[in-house]
Amino acid sequence: MLAVATLVGRLLMLALGHPVVTLMLVVLGWVSVVAGVGWAVALLTGLVAGLLVWRWLHRASYRRLVTSRVRAAWVYRRRWQPAMVTCGLATTVNGQEYLPSICKVVAGTYGDRLLVELLSGQSPEDWDQQTTRLAHTFDATRCRIATDRPGRVWVEFTHTDPLANTVPALEPADSPDLTALPVGVREDGQPWRLRLVGAHLLIAGATGSGKGSVLWSLIRAMGPAIRDGVVQVWAVDPKGGMELTPGAGLFTRFAYADAASIVGLLEEAVELMRQRAERLRQAGQRTHVPAPGDPLVVVLVDELAALTAYVGDRELKKRAEAALQVLLSQGRAPGVSVVAAVQDPGKDVIGFRDLFPTRIALRLLEDVQVDMVLGRSARLHGAECDQISAGLPGVGYMILDGVREPVRVRAAYVADHDLAGMVEQFAPQAGVVSRRGPQAPPSSTTVTKLRVVDQ
Repeated sequence: MLAVATLVGRLLMLALGHPVVTLMLVVLGWVSVVAGVGWAVALLTGLVAGLLVWRWLHRASYRRLVTSRVRAAWVYRRRWQPAMVTCGLATTVNGQEYLPSICKVVAGTYGDRLLVELLSGQSPEDWDQQTTRLAHTFDATRCRIATDRPGRVWVEFTHTDPLANTVPALEPADSPDLTALPVGVREDGQPWRLRLVGAHLLIAGATGSGKGSVLWSLIRAMGPAIRDGVVQVWAVDPKGGMELTPGAGLFTRFAYADAASIVGLLEEAVELMRQRAERLRQAGQRTHVPAPGDPLVVVLVDELAALTAYVGDRELKKRAEAALQVLLSQGRAPGVSVVAAVQDPGKDVIGFRDLFPTRIALRLLEDVQVDMVLGRSARLHGAECDQISAGLPGVGYMILDGVREPVRVRAAYVADHDLAGMVEQFAPQAGVVSRRGPQAPPSSTTVTKLRVVDQ
């Protein structure tokens, strides 16, 4: 008798937990009794056909109202209790087992999101440490934890990589917003935008990780501003110019052949910054506003370690580091931004990496390098840069302001023909005047595209 009562109780709880399915079964049973089994089969066939049409016509609402409920019932809730126990996320007090509870399941195109109520005493960090186990338990390629509010987290399972396909070169806006330049896509499908005004950017990644995709996508996004004299790019390529030469037509200054000319360019940028800061101070302005004739100057360094670690001349190395640190610590308000790429983000290579407020980590060789680039606990919070496949160039992670969890992104791929079109379309217009101080005489390592006068 007790067994029967237990079975009835379980069936009742199952029915209450899945009211839609229960109602459908009751209706089908009633139709089969009243009108016959044939009518019940016809009703069921019509219901299935209706669901298929609904899915075809409005996939978003179908996922929200049907797919999410099915996955919640048959994928997550069914495996939840053993998963919580084996992952160490359940607890027992006085013989009573307590589990974190699923509040909501949201099905997406590439994965699912579970809103989970934490147990008392748990924190998001406790879940961060179990993401690999959770991913394997629920047949996902990866799992990450995002904080919703105190006591609640989103457990995000990815089943299909939304960044697996190459992102084609993006078309720049006619009047680029230098606070939000589109350079690729985020994992959630939203555009990936980077701020250039009032910011410095560090891009770290191993050989072949796609640093060039980020750099050229950024230059492409601000192409119309380069053409109109709102932005100047001062490029530095310590590796002999091979990487940046295809875009030389877009650069106001370009140094590449020897360390002396490169250091000279950096020190000129420092002088420009100081003169502009003094002019802004006298005018009572706190920040520079880019405009034709008074542009934002972007100092682009393709391989930062070549200046900070691999220069044989100690004096030139000290001058390079000093110029870069001055630009990074003082250049944002006067409108001089540094964009640098580096393969090895180690402290002995870049002792001042913390001066870059915006940092992007592409594929890295070691897990410890992730926190070097993105900050403490970034890998624990989901930035698995050392796990990025070599076949996914341009894929990486970055930290957004006010967001605890790193955002997975992919930069657009700028092909050779795209780059050639950029040079032809966005080369700086002749005759644009810049308030940037004295001009060094052109040399074999410095390409001057604009005539510069001191105002």
